Amino acid sequence: MALTRNDVEQIANLARLELTGTQTAMYQQQLSDILNYADMLDQLDLEGVEPTTQAVTMRNVLRADVVETTLTMDEVLANAPQKANNQFVIQAVLDE
Repeated sequence: MALTRNDVEQIANLARLELTGTQTAMYQQQLSDILNYADMLDQLDLEGVEPTTQAVTMRNVLRADVVETTLTMDEVLANAPQKANNQFVIQAVLDE
């Protein structure tokens, strides 16, 4: 299905895009190619092919939730450049 120049201009208008003549011609070709490819896919014989939501089989990759020992507060703050009241001190992002 080939798009006309007018089709591309209407699409650009709906998308609030201002296209030059060169861009209109380029998008006319690219969009026509995309629609032609979709038409080609439409002609495939998919008899017996089950619908799917994933191209590859998904599986749960989560591990069991196991309680383990954690770092102490001193270990957490050991390499902090600045700390106060058991917290990291960082430079203010927004100055007032």
